[in-house]
Amino acid sequence: MARVYNFSAGPSMLPEPVLKKAASEMLDYEGSGQSVMEMSHRSKTFDKIIKDAEALLREVMNIPDNYKVLFLQGGGSTQFAMVALNLMNKNNKADYIITGQWAKKAFKEAQRYGDAKAVASSEDKTFSYIPKTDKSMFRGYADYVYICLNNTIYGTVYHELPDTGDIPLVADISSNILSEPIDVSKFGLLFAGAQKNMAGAGLTVVIIREDLIGNAMDITPTMLNYKTHADADSLFNTPPCYSIYIAKLVLDWIKNEMGGLDKMKELNEKKAKLLYDFLDSSAMFNGTVVAEDRSLMNVPFVTGDADLDAKFVKEATEAGFVNIKGHRSVGGMRASIYNAMPYEGVEKLVEFMKKFEAENK
Repeated sequence: MARVYNFSAGPSMLPEPVLKKAASEMLDYEGSGQSVMEMSHRSKTFDKIIKDAEALLREVMNIPDNYKVLFLQGGGSTQFAMVALNLMNKNNKADYIITGQWAKKAFKEAQRYGDAKAVASSEDKTFSYIPKTDKSMFRGYADYVYICLNNTIYGTVYHELPDTGDIPLVADISSNILSEPIDVSKFGLLFAGAQKNMAGAGLTVVIIREDLIGNAMDITPTMLNYKTHADADSLFNTPPCYSIYIAKLVLDWIKNEMGGLDKMKELNEKKAKLLYDFLDSSAMFNGTVVAEDRSLMNVPFVTGDADLDAKFVKEATEAGFVNIKGHRSVGGMRASIYNAMPYEGVEKLVEFMKKFEAENK
């Protein structure tokens, strides 16, 4: 069977060269006589894998030396509590910008541990835009400001970061990590579930400025303390070994086959432009996001007719364009065009959409 074009929001498609490399090493990783999936996380072989993965991530993302890279488990959702327990520790206050379901969930979790305040929200228009903020909106004594940089469900992204002054900025970058360059130095902490653009499910990457480590609340469980994992180089307990290995292969692919994040961004912009240009010219399909806040990674769209949307999803799936149904809170369709989605996949999707439009006038 031919491979489909997988437009899933996550877990999402991985680069074919990565899958082929992993397949070739499944039974015997570099002469070790075993799979990485079977390997002790204390072995010299795996120690090199995790160190190489970190070194590649630091190089590809240009991570400053005063930031720790942690390979954790628990998904982005565990970070909602972890961020609050570790960082809301001086004045017990944090400011949140609510731009979608994940930021909203993070905000509600933070409210369990302190004075979390929603300083801005785009919920009034189904999170179809990024709310404008200025420095005066943030409490000067807040321990951090929290954003979701790219909103998977709603297809919005910050093209310009909020000005938080000296307040550390925390960002969930699960659905746009490695899609374009990010100035890590502008953030106190970044985190990402790897299953959208980096590896398989099971791995969560945290990039945290060193001065923010070591002041967790007394009630913080050992496993939710960043210091626990920073001190143990992400090996306090068994890490998600195979996902870390896949991440290493993906990072190697980005660096050596794609030419780094600048080139990755160029390709992602080209793919997104192709789809957005069609949506803007179509008489049937419409994007749901204001143009200035459109994501490169997640493109939601609708026909305005629920029955027609359902017909499109059904026929698209049959044609090999899978997981294109939109999130229930938005409806319609959503094409997640992460790094591994080839330009050809978007090109063929647009061709199919044109054909569908012509046949269903």
